[in-house]
Amino acid sequence: MEDKVERFNQEALSSLMNFTLPQILFKQAKELGENKIALREKMYGIWLSYNWVDYFRYTKNVALGLKALGLKRGENIGIITDNHPEWLFTEIGAQAVGGITVNLFTSSIAKELTTMLNRIQAVYVVAQDQEQVDKLLEMKEQLSHVRKVIYVDQTGMRTYTNNPWLMSFKELLDLGAKLDKEQPNLFEEELWKGKPDEVALMIMTSGTTGIPKLAMISHKSFTEIARKWVETAPIGPGDNWISITPTAWIVDQMWGVGVSPLTGMTMNFPETLETITEDFREIGPVVIITSSRFWEDLASKIRVKIADAGWVKRKLFALGEKIGGALVDHESKKEPVPTSLQILHKIFARIVYRPLLDRVGCAQIRAAITGGHPISPDVIRFFRAKGLNLKHAYGLTEGGGVFQVQPDKEVKPESVGKPLPRTEVKIAEDQEVLVRTPSCFVGYYQDPEATNKALRDGWLYTGDAGYIDDDGHLLIIGRKEEIMRTKGGEAISSDFIETRLKFSPYIKEAVVWGEARDYITGFINIDFGNVGSWAEDRMIPYTTYTDLSQQSQVEELILGEVRLVNTQLPKPMRLKKIILLYKLLDADDEELTRTGKVRRKFVYEQYNNLIEAMYTGKKDLEVTGKVRYRDGQVGTITTKVKILTVE
Repeated sequence: MEDKVERFNQEALSSLMNFTLPQILFKQAKELGENKIALREKMYGIWLSYNWVDYFRYTKNVALGLKALGLKRGENIGIITDNHPEWLFTEIGAQAVGGITVNLFTSSIAKELTTMLNRIQAVYVVAQDQEQVDKLLEMKEQLSHVRKVIYVDQTGMRTYTNNPWLMSFKELLDLGAKLDKEQPNLFEEELWKGKPDEVALMIMTSGTTGIPKLAMISHKSFTEIARKWVETAPIGPGDNWISITPTAWIVDQMWGVGVSPLTGMTMNFPETLETITEDFREIGPVVIITSSRFWEDLASKIRVKIADAGWVKRKLFALGEKIGGALVDHESKKEPVPTSLQILHKIFARIVYRPLLDRVGCAQIRAAITGGHPISPDVIRFFRAKGLNLKHAYGLTEGGGVFQVQPDKEVKPESVGKPLPRTEVKIAEDQEVLVRTPSCFVGYYQDPEATNKALRDGWLYTGDAGYIDDDGHLLIIGRKEEIMRTKGGEAISSDFIETRLKFSPYIKEAVVWGEARDYITGFINIDFGNVGSWAEDRMIPYTTYTDLSQQSQVEELILGEVRLVNTQLPKPMRLKKIILLYKLLDADDEELTRTGKVRRKFVYEQYNNLIEAMYTGKKDLEVTGKVRYRDGQVGTITTKVKILTVE
């Protein structure tokens, strides 16, 4: 299919490489004008479109609005928005007049937002809505650097209008338009002061091992990473990108301010997370890059739905899995696919695979990429067996984004593929993965020590352990500092075990332990939705997550899933004991990062008594812990957890 894709004009793209991101938008607005759609946003079930002239006009007015407020070159701006066009207007607008932006997670609590805004000494904050404004108002006395908070959504803000610290996004646009009339040459004067090597924005690292660092990324880094993808991805003029990962994550930054402006592709913003599947169908994105959790959750939902389907559908699906899996196995081993298997796969593509992919909004996707965290090869195999070109990729915020991906027709479910153009990867003596690429970041904000540790002799030290196989594919073992060694000296990758456990539709999260121990143990978070449906089908009563997780039938269900995974693991990696945690690990409780990764050290310290109980022969343990409810209130829960023996 990729061979049929109309490719972008590489010469035209190369001519844009020596400009800043706002300068590229300026040029694209002149080139593409009013005839091409730049952005789409779904509101109240209707898609609203912005052409390239609209895009530029809003961005220009934001830039001048910030200038009118007093923004100086080199000052920092915090952005706390959902996936909407105002994010891009703000980010590129601020950059046009020399501002540096930092996107923060809308899911962050007030304390987290305050810490980060103070860290960068943000002078302005653009916030999505009343919820975000209320967080900032709560901490106003601690935000002495913030001169003004600008809110996008005016819903519920009528009673806030007399607060001089606040202003609406519309007022900002009007302020910019007014300044443009007064000084019509000001914008272009500011625009052309920018240089490609300057820092465009900063992005928070995942923070799994401590406080998130701020990676400073230049305009040149974004245009280079965009160019890598334009040269290799199955994309062309008129194609769509759908924005679904948080704006504080590198992927949507990579495409939103890199690939889309550089190529003229259309950025699409779905209405809500709940409407994503429907919006996928309507827009028909051809490439999607998102987290492993997205694909793990989707695979779980499909398997649960099939389990609830009629006998005929279940049998067809099971047979389709066997046929698709056999084809994937032949392809990954570079073996010729028997003609009979090809014919069967085409038949099942028509009656099973395509209807299923259409149902989940993935029918038009030419390449689906997963990254950000290791994913079970079983998940890759599951979707590839259905005809979805799902591939594992590897990248870092510090590397400018995703720079390593599995090539088509060379997909190995366990690898992260080969480097994209102008990227070198090598393995150090201690197995650390080193990367050299022009898209590399500038350094960490106000942290020269960490910068010097990460950037040495032109190489980026990733902190990940891995190796390169005979076919030139990179395989990631896990974070170098998180490789465990059992008491017997066996090297164990926690990621390797955890990703396989999470392939189960009934397991939401898994954290395994075993450093300097005799055997491997683990914490399991059940998938509340899927396990809840399973329990209801069997008339098992429950009230809360805690109650459901401690049901004896649920314990047997999860033990069965863990035992199945154990059969696929080398003996030293097999789990002997597990605990079903009485609460979900939560980013608000600092147990997960905002991108959903486990903060292993924090969890170890928080639940050390449970870990020790699994190694001291106890059968159960009474615990008292904190539970954060949806309204933000924190309660205390006392319960008894059981230590379950797997083998």
